[in-house]
Amino acid sequence: MIRWEKIDAARIPGSDEELRLMRRGTEFSIKLGSNELMNSRLSGSEEALATLAAKRIEKVASPQMLIGGLGMGFTLRAALAVLGSKARIVVAELVPAVVAWARGPMAEIFGDSLNDPRVTIREGDITAMIRSRRGAFDAILLDVDNGPEGLTRKANDALYNATGLKAAHAALRPGGVLAVWSSGPNAPFTRRLRAAGFDVNEVNVRATGSGRGVRHLIWIATKA
Repeated sequence: MIRWEKIDAARIPGSDEELRLMRRGTEFSIKLGSNELMNSRLSGSEEALATLAAKRIEKVASPQMLIGGLGMGFTLRAALAVLGSKARIVVAELVPAVVAWARGPMAEIFGDSLNDPRVTIREGDITAMIRSRRGAFDAILLDVDNGPEGLTRKANDALYNATGLKAAHAALRPGGVLAVWSSGPNAPFTRRLRAAGFDVNEVNVRATGSGRGVRHLIWIATKA
């Protein structure tokens, strides 16, 4: 049996926690403590995050999309596959090492996605980017932390609290969509989305994308 090998580790800015990149053969995993945040074999729900959001803005001629969290690039690659040549995608990644892993040990997984002319990678906190870009985006996709309940970094709560959701609402154009990935349901978060002025749908998706595996949840929140 092939054992897991630690490839690298990186501290999360603003936290004492550490991410670890692990490899077992051709399989990769990003872990925080004993929790597995991402696995290269489980991409279905992250891909759905992009495709569900893109469907809502398919009539926009030159869509502007902001993705929070690069991860293993599943959401980015799914967005590139369904958006046209006039789309522009900004990916905000807090941990610089994650970008380095994408260009290094996990380069084969990412393929040419990071070099696509539609893509801009920003290393930094997506919260500040959202607050500074009023009316800039047709879609904001959040795959940050484990969902609305902060796991990797307490400051991530600022994305999901009432103030953060109002900032996201303001950063979207009319008809824009806020899509949020979560490992599970969260009724208070649904209520906060509605209170911030969104029309909300909750979609259950499988982690594997094949109709099997654990269920994850995606909120599709539309700015009226």
